[in-house]
Amino acid sequence: MAPSHPTIRRQATSTASAPLTRRTVLGSALGLAGASALGCAGRGQRPGAGQTYDVLVQGGTVYDGTGAPGVAADIGIAGGRIVAIGALAGAGASTLIDARGLAVAPGFIDFHSHTDGTLFDDPNAESVLRQGVTTVVTGQDGYSRAPRLRASVAEGGSDRFESMDAFFEAIERLSPAVNVANMVGLGSVRKAVIGEENRPATPEELARMVALVEAALSEGACGASSGLEYTPGAFASLEELIALCRPLGARGLVYATHIRNEDEQLLEAIDEAIAVARGAGCPLHISHLKTSGRRNWSKLEQIFARLERARTEERVDLSFDRYPYTAYQTTLTNLFPAWSRDGGADAFLARLSEPGMGERLREAAMTKVESIGGWDNVMVSAVAHAADRAAEGQRLGSYAAALGTSPYEAAVGLLQRSRGNVGMVGFAMSEDNLVRIISHPLWMAASDGSAMALEGPARRGHPHPRSLGTFSRVLGVYVREKKVLTLEQAIHKLSGFPAARARLKDRGLLAPGMAADVVVFDPASVADQATYAQPFAYATGVRAVLVNGALALLDGERGPQRAGRPLRVTAA
Repeated sequence: MAPSHPTIRRQATSTASAPLTRRTVLGSALGLAGASALGCAGRGQRPGAGQTYDVLVQGGTVYDGTGAPGVAADIGIAGGRIVAIGALAGAGASTLIDARGLAVAPGFIDFHSHTDGTLFDDPNAESVLRQGVTTVVTGQDGYSRAPRLRASVAEGGSDRFESMDAFFEAIERLSPAVNVANMVGLGSVRKAVIGEENRPATPEELARMVALVEAALSEGACGASSGLEYTPGAFASLEELIALCRPLGARGLVYATHIRNEDEQLLEAIDEAIAVARGAGCPLHISHLKTSGRRNWSKLEQIFARLERARTEERVDLSFDRYPYTAYQTTLTNLFPAWSRDGGADAFLARLSEPGMGERLREAAMTKVESIGGWDNVMVSAVAHAADRAAEGQRLGSYAAALGTSPYEAAVGLLQRSRGNVGMVGFAMSEDNLVRIISHPLWMAASDGSAMALEGPARRGHPHPRSLGTFSRVLGVYVREKKVLTLEQAIHKLSGFPAARARLKDRGLLAPGMAADVVVFDPASVADQATYAQPFAYATGVRAVLVNGALALLDGERGPQRAGRPLRVTAA
């Protein structure tokens, strides 16, 4: 009978092995030199008999990340890399993982992650690892930790860096549990040069912004992102976006965009994203593609038609991602038009109480809330003001009724006391549309979430469950239960496809020479456990995770070392 979980043994030779307890194995040093295995392979010797690996993953069904069906095979790992895949009977290994009855896949890659927001406080990336994610792509929605103004860096904090180089060096020192690739945020670039003003860039300012993008890409950024519903990115014109993305076109790197509008002007926002990619000559990736608000659900067919026309007739290289949920998470300020946030949080808060202006903003917010179905479709996910913590996890309609006030006044009060720093979850999307998005050939999975933990500094607020469940939910709900994708298709969408889009040349596939980022999971039981009501619950069914050949997770326990590293991308 196949074991219910991976067992690990330490082998001194190919013929003798002694079972070890989990505590002993997790406390042992992994990472022996792999020269002998590589050398034997180089001389044409058959992998297996007589060879010794650092790690041997044995007896699983191997899905290589290309979308090909799984095959029964063993995987030999040495020096942090995969050196052999096949029948490796008789081989020795310092660490053996018995994967009989389980799936073995490339470590999953979260192409749209905000884990840079928690990683410097808690580098263990607990919720990420437990979903089988071994690489996160951060710097999303136009916001990156670099480049930042020197004055901003001097204000303090361990997550502000003048250059992309400094950011990657900090990740190297941090030694997180997962690998980190990073995009340069065009909103951060605009803020560094112009600030939060709603005005066009001068020619000199535009040249400075382009130079910052060029520098970030030359230092290893894997693309550029925009957040056109957020400030100051919302103040960028089409011409500015094209200019900032031209350095991507020259390098074949991707432009990932949170488009300017995801509800009433959705189609126009899609057209703008395509125009940026066409004008800059760069690949396009649309972040968390959605049709928000019931009256916009019918637009999905038109979106697909626009994307197909851009791909086939205009030769735009494009893709998109989406998390497997029908609610989104954003800031509560997004209930208000972008122009109202001109000048930053203080200016926005002042406008809320200005005669005339305050009523205008109230009407805009009420229209937005009506479009998503009312105030009980708005859940408070986080507040900065400690005295308002009871609001976290509450639906604004019900919360306001309990306070004896209107939902709008309750929302404004939260914003004022937290100086605009309030998060929300909006329940506004269609499950039928979600299934169609997931089944589309251009889709990949991405969480749009952060690394969370059940305790410690990475337990924050009342977050969207996508942070703790996205990848396991795809495999459990949309593969096993709803059969929207086959297992091999889903694994490609979680590994090989995002690796190719981020130009991570040695990740996302199981093949000799690739980095040994590996996940072992049970297709029959993998599942998300986090819910909107109880978001702090780890996913289950992932049994073992290797990051750069080191054991990162085994049956819910972390390995003895954090082996993640910064992934600098060298453009083609």
